[in-house]
Amino acid sequence: MKDEEMIEEIEVSETTETKEPLTFEDLGVCEELCQAVKKMGWTAPTGIQKDSIPYALQGKDIIALAETGSGKTGAFAIPVVQSLLGNPQRFYCLALSPTRELCVQIGEQFKALGSGISLQVCVILGGIDMVSQSMQLAQKPHVIVASPGRLVDHLENTKGFHLKNLQYLIMDEADRLLSEDFDEALDKIVTASNKDRRTYLFSATMTSKVAKLQRASLRNPVKIEVSSKYDTASGLVQSYLFQPWKYKTTWFCSVVSHYSHYSMVVFTDTCANTQKMANILRNLGFSATALHGQMSQAYRLGALNSFKAGQKKILVATDVASRGLDIPGVDLVINLDIPKTSKDYIHRVGRTARAGRSGRAITIISQYDVEAFQRIEHALGKQLAEFKDISEETAMALHDRVQEASRQSEMADREKDDQWGGGFANRTVKKLLNKNKGQNSGNNKKGNFKKGGKKHK
Repeated sequence: MKDEEMIEEIEVSETTETKEPLTFEDLGVCEELCQAVKKMGWTAPTGIQKDSIPYALQGKDIIALAETGSGKTGAFAIPVVQSLLGNPQRFYCLALSPTRELCVQIGEQFKALGSGISLQVCVILGGIDMVSQSMQLAQKPHVIVASPGRLVDHLENTKGFHLKNLQYLIMDEADRLLSEDFDEALDKIVTASNKDRRTYLFSATMTSKVAKLQRASLRNPVKIEVSSKYDTASGLVQSYLFQPWKYKTTWFCSVVSHYSHYSMVVFTDTCANTQKMANILRNLGFSATALHGQMSQAYRLGALNSFKAGQKKILVATDVASRGLDIPGVDLVINLDIPKTSKDYIHRVGRTARAGRSGRAITIISQYDVEAFQRIEHALGKQLAEFKDISEETAMALHDRVQEASRQSEMADREKDDQWGGGFANRTVKKLLNKNKGQNSGNNKKGNFKKGGKKHK
């Protein structure tokens, strides 16, 4: 039998939802968890929760596709915690996520659901001391939430840690986890885990890669699709702003000024550009913070928490913030640099208009971005409206101030580099040279070194 024939497909449109069930009790959720979700403010199950939880409680493997912000975390966490109540066991569930920030968020949701039943949750991710994480794993928590790479480190190096008794394997943002970036780590995790486990794949976007699904060892999975593969939230107003690259930063700052009372997330394509734009906004008097992969984990969590708490109005980030993060109250998403793919666009704009709320997304494009933007429109199946709320005269009135703020940012970066002896790149090169010099001392005169008892040049 072909793999495609083994998948039971359940496709549900949000506009044609069935009238029943309307409550978590109707879905078969136990009383303890019904009380927990009420404390979390979940008054009624979302579309993906209504369609997936009953099958999950029946013990089915699940492939679930739903728009971002639709409550996917609750859809997989509730059945796991309920199953654990009936069969208490250590190392019961492993939830994998492609980003550190999403790992933390998933861990918080599990802890909230299990707050009344002494559920032990351990979050394992890179950028944090492995020894402290090993101590947490030694306590044998019920649920582990992890990034794949760091989990493999512990599987290979932490004594006593294993996944032989694992009952649930969850892959959140599964399309990203099933990409080549995580191939090696995911293979090791699947091989090390219990073969009789239940497996859930959840994502806002996913392609049907049969070989990938087979590798994940799904058994007769139910495929639940609440939204189309390339779909954005119904409450999202999307538009584009086309301006010459020369004035792109000026127009960007003008948009930020126009929506200065909004809480917004700005996406850029590189870590350097993220830091630069955050500095420019701060120099202009805006409350902004940066989030990117070159920051330490402590700074990343600090930036995210300050934005969530409302201490900062603007979060400038790379795509580390694009997937799955539930940040309440984001009014506006700005794509300062165009996303590489339509899937990335879906995830970025999904930071706003979540859980039925409204929101706005503006993509700023220059003459170099037209083709990439047209591909996104083609994938969405519609043309976006042009943003016309700011006149050219209003925008260009900021040009001199933006230029000065940019110059101040560049000067600050140069001063920081000088303080550190020529910048990060120079420090790295010097460190490597010194290390190699120490390793080759005595055997490296005039470029010669010994290998196999012979000298080589």
